[in-house]
Amino acid sequence: MRTPSPESGHLFGLTDGEAGYALLRITLGLNILLHGVVRLVGGPGAFADGLVKAFETSLLPGALVRPFAWVLPFAETAVGALVLVGLLTRQALAVGGLLMLALVFGTALRSEWEMLSVQMLYVGLYAALLGTARFNALALDRLRLSAPAATTRSAP
Repeated sequence: MRTPSPESGHLFGLTDGEAGYALLRITLGLNILLHGVVRLVGGPGAFADGLVKAFETSLLPGALVRPFAWVLPFAETAVGALVLVGLLTRQALAVGGLLMLALVFGTALRSEWEMLSVQMLYVGLYAALLGTARFNALALDRLRLSAPAATTRSAP
C-alpha cells in the first residue's frame, strides 16, 4: 500500500481520483443492481407484460419487446452486481452502456423525452466510468489482476 502524505490527496489509501471513481462506480452498480432485483422480485413476466403494453402504440412490435423485457431484469442485476463489486468492470460497463443504448432507442420511439433525458444521464455515467477506468483501484478486478503477479515473482 502506498504511504500517503498529507498534501498528496489520499483518502483511505486511495488518491482523490480513485476514491471518486469508487464512489461513482459503487453507487451506479447499486442503483442498476436494484433496478434488476426489484423487477425480478415483482416478477419478470409482470414486468415484460407492462413493457409490452407500454409499447403497443410504438413502432416496435411486441414480438421484439417481450424477449428484451424478459432479459432486461437479469441483465441489470448481473451488470449492477459486477459494477458494484468492481469485477470485470470494463466489460460490465460496456454491457451496461449497450443496455442504455437499447433503452434510449425504445424510449425515443415512444417519444418520452423526459425519461430519455434521465437515461442520457446514465449513459454519461457509464461513459465517464469507462473513460476513467484507470482510477478503478478499489475493486475485485485489482485483486484478480494482481494475484498472478504476486505469485510469479522471479528470484533475484
